[in-house]
Amino acid sequence: MKQLLKTGMFQMARWSGLMPSIRRIFAGRAVILMFHEIQQDCRSELMTGTSAAFFEHSLNWLRQEGWEIVSLDACLERLATDPRPSRYAVLTFDDGYRDNVAAALPILERNNAPFMIYVPTGAPTRTLQSWWLGLREIFRSRDTVTIDAMGIRFRCPDFDNKISALSKVTQWIHQDYHRAAMLAPTFNKAGVSLSALNAAYFLDERELQALAQHSLASIGGHTASHAALASLDVLSALAEMTDNRNYLEKLLQRPVRHLAYPYGDSRACGPREEHLAKDAGFSTAVTTRHRHLCDRKLNYFALPRIGVGGQFETRIAFEARMSGVQSAVHMLGHT
Repeated sequence: MKQLLKTGMFQMARWSGLMPSIRRIFAGRAVILMFHEIQQDCRSELMTGTSAAFFEHSLNWLRQEGWEIVSLDACLERLATDPRPSRYAVLTFDDGYRDNVAAALPILERNNAPFMIYVPTGAPTRTLQSWWLGLREIFRSRDTVTIDAMGIRFRCPDFDNKISALSKVTQWIHQDYHRAAMLAPTFNKAGVSLSALNAAYFLDERELQALAQHSLASIGGHTASHAALASLDVLSALAEMTDNRNYLEKLLQRPVRHLAYPYGDSRACGPREEHLAKDAGFSTAVTTRHRHLCDRKLNYFALPRIGVGGQFETRIAFEARMSGVQSAVHMLGHT
């Protein structure tokens, strides 16, 4: 329903000529975009990422609409020092997927677009408890799936039912991130190896080292195990950040100054994590809170991002978020 409202408002604003006013009131001067997988065949991956074609469209649209694609450092510096009404876009990718290089990098190179990849230690070391990959593997390969921890058996013989079932279990996890560990018996019964999926989907250490040498690439931290930091005690949460930063700096032989909080919502990070990120030696930290950046003083340890991708992604939806319609709907919903 909310997506329909956003799309309807965008269409109405575009048809009525109000778009410049909406952009002026609700859109910020900059935006940090968040991607995960850039997939050549989204259907085979149950529409969990962003298609390569849509990714390229997004970059072309940004250029056409006057957004300058810059690095995170350049964006923050220009917001602080440049009084001109220029607009900036920062491209970020979470987790370190192989297709970020195979599918996204050629597009980024054609556009001379800088980008940031946030990498958890467990991805290249193959120890990550990547429950989202495990769930996707189960649902796309089976017509009946029992999630023991939920006490639910899903019948999903076709594509739409598989997507719906996967979405329901994913939402259940996001309601309480402790539940992710409860999926282990389901994976074991199904013969799903998260380590094997990590090896198939994530960059390894050698590939990550090569990527870090690319002139357009920056590498950021994403904690050691991709845990929801707010669910951990203080010392464990701090160790997740510092251990990941130390690992990446040793592997890449360069400073790692930027962090993305795993999951990034209010259940996963808050003021405590902001202080810990600073204590761990990071200069910035990004969330998944969907807002633009503005000229007002920013909290560098709770930077918002606009997510791109998934089953409901359309060109109209993307343009609506970039125009500030999403912010307008959010404000109207709280009045």
